[in-house]
Amino acid sequence: MLKCTLAAIILAAASALPVFAQDAMMAAECDDASMMKMQSGIDAMSDPAMKEKKEMASKEMMMAKDSMAAKKMDDCKMHMDNAMKSMGKM
Repeated sequence: MLKCTLAAIILAAASALPVFAQDAMMAAECDDASMMKMQSGIDAMSDPAMKEKKEMASKEMMMAKDSMAAKKMDDCKMHMDNAMKSMGKM
């Protein structure tokens, strides 16, 4: 009985880890370091098939930069999350 309970606990913990990881990824920080890191990721997208995704991610990053300059951090985070989604990282 103890083995079965331990197995259930381990299985539950293992299935919850991807959810926590996704939440951490979605919580993009709106700071210069995060912006530069994401912009370099967008710039590294060189596959012609990814052109549309790269353009969308670039537009979202421009809106994120504008929001950060206007001190609208919630909007900035939203645009950074959208940029990550456009890049296929979420």
